[in-house]
Amino acid sequence: MAYSAGFRERVVQKMFGPECSSVAELMEETGVARATLGRWRREAVNGGSVSGKSGRRRSKPPKEKIRIVMQAAGLSDEELGAFLRREGLHEADLVRLRQEVLEAAERGFSPQKQKSSSPQDKELKQVKKELARKEKALAEAAALLVLRKARCVFLGGRGRRHDEEERLTVLSWVEEAQRDGARLEAICEVLELNVRTIQRWRARGGGSDRRQGPRTSPANKLSAVERARVLKAANSPEFRDKSPHQIVPLLADRGVYLASESTFYRVLREANMLRHRNRAKPAEPRPITEHLATAPNQVWSWDITYLRRDIAGTFFYLYLFVDVWSRKIVAQRVFESECSTLASELLDQGLNTERLSGVELVLHSDNGTPMKGSTLQATMDRLGIVSSFSRPRVSDDNPYSEALFRTLKYRPEYPHKPFTSREEAQAWVDGFSDWYNDEHLHSAIGFVTPNARHHGHDTAQLAARRRVYEAAKRRHPQRWTGAVRSWESPAEVYLNPSKLTRSRLEMEGCA
Repeated sequence: MAYSAGFRERVVQKMFGPECSSVAELMEETGVARATLGRWRREAVNGGSVSGKSGRRRSKPPKEKIRIVMQAAGLSDEELGAFLRREGLHEADLVRLRQEVLEAAERGFSPQKQKSSSPQDKELKQVKKELARKEKALAEAAALLVLRKARCVFLGGRGRRHDEEERLTVLSWVEEAQRDGARLEAICEVLELNVRTIQRWRARGGGSDRRQGPRTSPANKLSAVERARVLKAANSPEFRDKSPHQIVPLLADRGVYLASESTFYRVLREANMLRHRNRAKPAEPRPITEHLATAPNQVWSWDITYLRRDIAGTFFYLYLFVDVWSRKIVAQRVFESECSTLASELLDQGLNTERLSGVELVLHSDNGTPMKGSTLQATMDRLGIVSSFSRPRVSDDNPYSEALFRTLKYRPEYPHKPFTSREEAQAWVDGFSDWYNDEHLHSAIGFVTPNARHHGHDTAQLAARRRVYEAAKRRHPQRWTGAVRSWESPAEVYLNPSKLTRSRLEMEGCA
């Protein structure tokens, strides 16, 4: 059946506006088929204004409002700006549409319209739930992000014990995160704790661990008679000067088995008979020494590396000092020997070049003879420099100097043939030092040069890069799935961070 243009326009106008009619009502009123009404509606939405007589912007239909509000709900600031431009809206228009959708969902429909069960009715009811769900999800994500930054230790693990102070701290984190909108299950997943554990701690107000250990003895536990035999054998004149590692094989050669080496050691320890008897000095635990640099000339690292020369079995020695925070080579010199006096002279030269006097400086090195020589130590004491050394037999306690030496020796320009003179070696190292400080874009400091970071020029350089990327994203938002590259350099640089610091840094990186 053919319909006139005027009739069609009047019907389509009834589909839009504050007092719009449902499709079912229009079918009953006009006798037009549902498919025809749907086609007229789509053509009106895609074709712009219905009447074409007014220059003012037509009010959007409810379904279009719902689509715009739902698509805009999960967008970031940059994505939202691009979305508004695509839809031809201002931010104030989006606020108005969101308010209209929420009011329509709260107001509901008249009894007559509810009976019609139109698709708009269901979608308007759904949008309120969807918006509320997304608001809760955003609040929970923000609360969990704060929780990840606050947590700096590993709490989980089956059977792990927690004292009362630690429990109260965790409960305060949980309470704050829940107040900010996070669910208990999500909080426990971040803390790596069981939900039942948090509920039990809350019921007891924190409290201490009530576990008393096993109530029964292990079935394979040594009896008192067997323990006495172990002690008697270990203290016998024949074995009193031997260790369990020697006692057990000798007893096995005689066809006797009393216990394993580990059991011998455990029984002796429990009887307070396991003391250091060797003439050598007993081993002492050496905790790692952590140093933090937040600006240049706070922590330096130095080391000596070998440079091949044309005489077999002999080397030139490169002394090199580097600033840990900026990675700048602050002093370097090639010598023909390893000597504490030469290191002291080069340190004085580096301090004069950097114009340092009366500042607190930490100088880290390994445990080599030139590093611990009396001349260098006297110079450091005179200048008020704090000495720091790597732990014995720990190869990665001086990582910044070692990494710099690898960069030096793996450069394409590094000579394939040995150096023939100290002057030749010094000339090559001078060229490398100039390139490294002024041209090398260091990956660990935001791909800026060490000199730029050392003198504070990197801040403006990184900010300019960010502006370039933000402008590029505004031009082509579809090419970014998330935020633009941050272009940042670390404000804090640690030398040999402790386990607690490493755990915190890893968590901040994941966040």
